[in-house]
Amino acid sequence: MYAVGVDIGGTKIAAGVVDDRGRIVAKARRDTSAGDAEGINHAIAEVVAEFAKDYEFDAIGLAAAGFASSDREHIVFGPNIAAWRDYPLAAKVRELVERDVSVVVENDGNAAGWGEYVFGAARGTSTMIMVTLGTGLGAGMVVDGHLVRGAYGFAAELGHMRVVPDGHLCGCGHRGCWEQYASGSALVREAKVEAAASPERAAAILAKSKDGDPAKIKGPYVTAAAMEGDPLAISLLAELGRWLGEGCASLAAVLDPEIYVVGGGVIAAGDLLLKPARDAYLRALPAGGHRPVAPIVAADMGNDAGIVGAAALARLDAADAR
Repeated sequence: MYAVGVDIGGTKIAAGVVDDRGRIVAKARRDTSAGDAEGINHAIAEVVAEFAKDYEFDAIGLAAAGFASSDREHIVFGPNIAAWRDYPLAAKVRELVERDVSVVVENDGNAAGWGEYVFGAARGTSTMIMVTLGTGLGAGMVVDGHLVRGAYGFAAELGHMRVVPDGHLCGCGHRGCWEQYASGSALVREAKVEAAASPERAAAILAKSKDGDPAKIKGPYVTAAAMEGDPLAISLLAELGRWLGEGCASLAAVLDPEIYVVGGGVIAAGDLLLKPARDAYLRALPAGGHRPVAPIVAADMGNDAGIVGAAALARLDAADAR
């Protein structure tokens, strides 16, 4: 029996039919608006109906960027989707789908982490941390083979650890959260600042945009310019990597994981991001030189980890319910 995984972002949903080996046998994508919660629900129901024409499945996992309730029914708070305030996402989708299937809500970082733990770069380990760098910083943690959700379902919101007192304002309402310095949005913000201050220095990045407008810079522009050897783009990715590595070193003091897996769109930069992250990690690691060093590696499944993990967790939930 298959399961469906849906990864819900601020501007799109990506969904897939997943078998019990973590293989995606069918995929679909729909553009959505962060300001239209009902539109997101209908887009999910649409792709589920599309999959149902060719596949049988008994579980749907919804991976969402937000604080998921412990009963896995609600998004209690979604920083980037305004309507997600104690929002009954599972019930809304269940009503539209009109099928006898289990529907559960997962934090997107948890889903991606579970996908990489069971089927990806962290398989064979016992304790791992997944960090996803996208619009924000998502995360998932597995300890002794168990996904860490915490007492109320809010564990592993690592992007909202405050690392800079009174720093940049975050979507969660506080200032100085880790994701404001280690995320695709942070990369774009700093690139825009540099381009506005010195368009000549940022020429290689601006050249990726049709009209060369600093306000329209996107993360892939920076990555592409860096891969072509542009010094500014390389330095921007190195700074992002530094924040990533230092944050991981702090987490080592708490969890002491066997491995860190890094996913999300920014991972396309490869070692332009990961090498500075590893270097910063070594410099900041507590008791460095006197302990094993956990590797920081790229996710095996790329942007598919959330789909695969959400489906796998939904399948487990459906099995427990039987």
